[in-house]
Amino acid sequence: MSNEHLLEITDDSFASEIEQSEGLAVIDFWAEWCGPCRAVTPVLESLAEQYAGKVKVGKVDVDANRRVTERFNVRSIPSILYFKDGELVETVVGVRSKSQLEELIQAHA
Repeated sequence: MSNEHLLEITDDSFASEIEQSEGLAVIDFWAEWCGPCRAVTPVLESLAEQYAGKVKVGKVDVDANRRVTERFNVRSIPSILYFKDGELVETVVGVRSKSQLEELIQAHA
């Protein structure tokens, strides 16, 4: 990933980056081979830049990070999970527009 604001989240970094942090985090569960996932990436990159310093935006590769993927019962990708102060507050499955994802950011921020 090339976007400096988009975090790469792993099984090992999930607790410190998401669960132990305050504020809102938007995490995309995705895979390299998933076409719809690749369609969502530019939207997330844009949101990550727009909300830099306010909202954490990151991605979890489901193939490389099975523990966190299974823990949150991610069965379909892309799945975008919203965490507020470390707690899961919203799950969106499938491709969504920037405005749809942004509405949820504003609802939970």
